[in-house]
Amino acid sequence: MAVNLSAPTAEALLAVKGIRLATASAGIKKPGRQDVVLIELAEGTQTAAVYTKNAFCAAPVIVAKQHQSNEASRYLLINSGNANAGTGDAGLLAAKSCCQAVADVAHVNEASVLPFSTGVIGQPLPVDKISAVLPEAYSRLSEDNWLAAAHGIMTTDTIAKAKSVQLQLDGKTVTITGISKGSGMIRPDMATMLAYIATDANIDPAVLKTMLNNAMGQSFNRITVDGDTSTNDACVLMATCQAGNEEVKQISTAEGEALQEAITDVCRYLAQAIVRDGEGATKFITINVEQGQSQEECRQVAYTIAHSPLVKTALFASDPNWGRILAAVGRSGLMDFDLSGVSIFIGDVCIVESGQPENSYTEEKGQAVMAESEITITVKLNRGDAYDQVWTCDFSYDYVKINAEYRT
Repeated sequence: MAVNLSAPTAEALLAVKGIRLATASAGIKKPGRQDVVLIELAEGTQTAAVYTKNAFCAAPVIVAKQHQSNEASRYLLINSGNANAGTGDAGLLAAKSCCQAVADVAHVNEASVLPFSTGVIGQPLPVDKISAVLPEAYSRLSEDNWLAAAHGIMTTDTIAKAKSVQLQLDGKTVTITGISKGSGMIRPDMATMLAYIATDANIDPAVLKTMLNNAMGQSFNRITVDGDTSTNDACVLMATCQAGNEEVKQISTAEGEALQEAITDVCRYLAQAIVRDGEGATKFITINVEQGQSQEECRQVAYTIAHSPLVKTALFASDPNWGRILAAVGRSGLMDFDLSGVSIFIGDVCIVESGQPENSYTEEKGQAVMAESEITITVKLNRGDAYDQVWTCDFSYDYVKINAEYRT
């Protein structure tokens, strides 16, 4: 079960003017499961997106990039159960065929449809199954289907991930609602496996793109479950411009800063929800690295700890084996690294001070902190003023079981 994460309710997910959603069951992996999501964007909607940096990116990623660069987006088509990755030219044709199927139903151009897929890699996408349910999905488009969409994009997730916030801009109520999916193969390098955030705010297209990139740096680019970057990662930020506020043309204004903060808040919640629902996770871990020479080296140390199987399994066992943390810090690859200045804390318990075991530390103190469901690891490098933070989870028996049985 997800770590301290409650399932969203339909009532808590607010409609965004200009966005309609629907789901359908194509039986891609399991009969009866809602595995196709269609999202309609009103004319005039601005979009910004980021995609996986994996060189073996999936066919829908390639097609989505092409379509987004050529034409204004009107529809997003998402399927779960099949990643359409590692499928070569046939996969590209399949992704384009699905876009054309949406275009035929909605009477728009194929290039105005962005495709997204998640699921098993290396299997042909069942285009006929997906195309067959698109008329049904189109007929059921509604602004109130955010929760159904959040369920429709899930794979090994145990809980839907969604968040809404509202704020006032120029006396107008602006809504932001987002959904995401992800549980394993998480070390995004750009966004998350799949995330869709929509707002009815009126935003300049260039500002929208900057806001997305800013939000990524404070959310999805700070998480890891297992260190694996998916072939299908994508995050889309949509602005329908229907809230009636004055166009936000700069972030460095009161309105721009408030909107940036709200978008980042939604992204941060969704990113942390992915870690809380990491495959087999029993603990949510925050790793703070302070007093570095740069933010980059702080993040390097944080991710070295977060990716260590030995650290993650010790966290699962509630074993205060702090030598594993110390070893991860030492092998993080920092140049001219003087370990004699390093201090390490688990919660508020100091385990290493000035590069040596802290004199008053006891196994009982460490055990008490490690038994908690939320743990903070803090490393002080004593070589500068920079800081960074990463969120991760533990490795349990279930992580191995889920991934060993993923295709069975």
